Amino acid sequence: MTHHLAALAARVATTTVTSPAAHASKFNPLDAKSLIVTFGLAGVFVILFAETGLLIGFFLPGDTLLALAGAFAGPHTTNSTVHLPLAGLLIGCPIAAIAGAQVGHLLGVRGGHVLAKPGSSFEHSMRRIEPLLDRFGEGWAVFLCRFIPILRTFINPVVGILGMSARKFAFWNVLGGIIWTESIILAGRLVGEELHIDRYVLPVVGFVVLVSILSIVFEVRRNRKRQAASGA
Repeated sequence: MTHHLAALAARVATTTVTSPAAHASKFNPLDAKSLIVTFGLAGVFVILFAETGLLIGFFLPGDTLLALAGAFAGPHTTNSTVHLPLAGLLIGCPIAAIAGAQVGHLLGVRGGHVLAKPGSSFEHSMRRIEPLLDRFGEGWAVFLCRFIPILRTFINPVVGILGMSARKFAFWNVLGGIIWTESIILAGRLVGEELHIDRYVLPVVGFVVLVSILSIVFEVRRNRKRQAASGA
């Protein structure tokens, strides 16, 4: 009896002492799985809000985060120590993404004169996004940029600076926020963690980004040719 109690006490002491250090040493803020394991459901919401609403959050892995969160909410998590509630993800993730984008739009409306100073990096980003707005219109651009990393961070303040009305932005923001988050969450739940979703999501996202960039470059060149022709 004494031997069993001593063994149990040693096991508890070892777990208590080593677990925090182990988690801290393995934490990587750019890795979606590490973020979920460390912060859980609340962390998913905060990261989505930051990526879509705060300009400093453009580097966060939103797509991979949603896919892995869906996998952790599925029936494929028997070998995992993390399980997220599907209902919580389907309700909370769209709210976090929509709220973040609304904050981004408000930053553009209220602080556009500071963000878009001539010669600033943000003003340069605006010039790259304007062809996308010209080609698809404000509403569809807001919707499509939901699926494109980096652009989904900057499109919101840009359209705010350019004067997109709050009502129109809210409609396309809600539509894009719901479809983006829930489609990737459900796809992740269907595929499961065991198939290493991040290996599939990143190439697909990279392809979408490449196509989008090429489309913007093509539109910029076509606009320059038009301006040159009209000047001549």
